[in-house]
Amino acid sequence: MGRDAVRHAAPVANWGSVLRRAVRVGVDLLARRPAPRPARTAPSAERARTVVYAPDLDGAADPGEIVWAWVPYEEGDGRGKDRPLLVVGRGGGELLGLMMSSRGDRADDPDWVGVGSGPWDRAGRPSWVRLDRVLEIGEREIRREGAVLDRDRFEQVAAQLRARYGWR
Repeated sequence: MGRDAVRHAAPVANWGSVLRRAVRVGVDLLARRPAPRPARTAPSAERARTVVYAPDLDGAADPGEIVWAWVPYEEGDGRGKDRPLLVVGRGGGELLGLMMSSRGDRADDPDWVGVGSGPWDRAGRPSWVRLDRVLEIGEREIRREGAVLDRDRFEQVAAQLRARYGWR
């Protein structure tokens, strides 16, 4: 190949440099994302909605599904933990969920209703759903879909919301 052909050949990309730059741009973009908003809580009577069983494992959380999200402690001191929530509806563009727990002392608490065990708890422990505190959480703050609560157990929770807190 003559000198003129070499001089006019397209430059060969330095792929290592291109990939490093692409990674830097991606990391910069992710760093600018707003931090997830924590779940906000409200008394169940203040968020009364129509509650309908409608699970659909399509990647979006629906009533009847159990999802995982970060939930702040009631003390409001910035601490919290990742925990399962039973989705019971939507309101104002956000999901409405009820906190779940596998702590056995919930069995005697009137603000909690037992739903038994299921695939949302790896250890197979019985679980309870908190009725008096609704968590409002954005769809983007859901970490993962965990399971579907069967219709009979969901309807037990829904019946309590209707009877005690004015849900329809």
